Amino acid sequence: MSALASILAGTDFSAPSRHAADRAARLAHETGATLTLMHTLPGTALSELRQWLGAQPAAEQQLVERAREQLHQLAGELATGRRASVQPLLASGSPIDEIVRQADAQDADLLVLGARGTGFLRRLLLGTTSERLLGRTTRPLLVVRQSPHEPYRRVLVALDFSPWSAQAVGLARRVAPHAQLVLLSAFQVPFGEKLQFAGVDAATIELYRSQARTGATQRLHALAQAAGLKPMQYDACIVEGDASQRIVEQEQELDCDLVVLGKHGQSAAEDLLLGSVTKHVLAEGANDVLVSTGRTA
Repeated sequence: MSALASILAGTDFSAPSRHAADRAARLAHETGATLTLMHTLPGTALSELRQWLGAQPAAEQQLVERAREQLHQLAGELATGRRASVQPLLASGSPIDEIVRQADAQDADLLVLGARGTGFLRRLLLGTTSERLLGRTTRPLLVVRQSPHEPYRRVLVALDFSPWSAQAVGLARRVAPHAQLVLLSAFQVPFGEKLQFAGVDAATIELYRSQARTGATQRLHALAQAAGLKPMQYDACIVEGDASQRIVEQEQELDCDLVVLGKHGQSAAEDLLLGSVTKHVLAEGANDVLVSTGRTA
């Protein structure tokens, strides 16, 4: 299991993005990774400013210098406070394009953003823009919701036994190497609610349910073993119901501070878009979410 070497965090200087930058710096300290703290001046906004101001480059330069000053100040505070290697980077253009370009240029192991923000970061994590970012990168994305006070202690990893699941377990161990993992599998009896209307008796339905639970349990432990986890390193959580709802419920009931899941699911349609489970957890969850964007063969 290789450690994180390079982290890229985006900031717009809002409180949520500062929480994200703080978490990124903590991770950099914990893993020995280098952190690039990036602020992007939206190119469209700068173009509009030029149209309004006309030939007044001094005003635009003052805005750029102010952003540079804020960025270097934040980077210095994080480097000192979190004892991490932090490199500030100021860019201009399309924020998504610039994040993807920089992530590729430095071969970033992890992208970190706040769950909400002002300006481009707010738009980045709402609606189709987040799908565009996750659809364009093969790099994991950590969405930070909470102000970090300590390393991740208890991490819920959602498993659907698709090829993305093994990658999600490995990613959880890289980002939170000292945390206890909770491996969650949500199972459902096919057409469970309709079987009674089809004349299937309750005992038979319960047998199906028991078989589904047993199958999910066996697959979960097999995946954990294949991932190199020892029994004391994880807890198994097998629940019945819709995965998106159960993940949000269990993250709070089990006192988890991070949820890890793959952006894709098992269906062909979800291989083309951000998975519906991932969308729901990003929208409704209370804790940080780490989205795995790669999968093992």
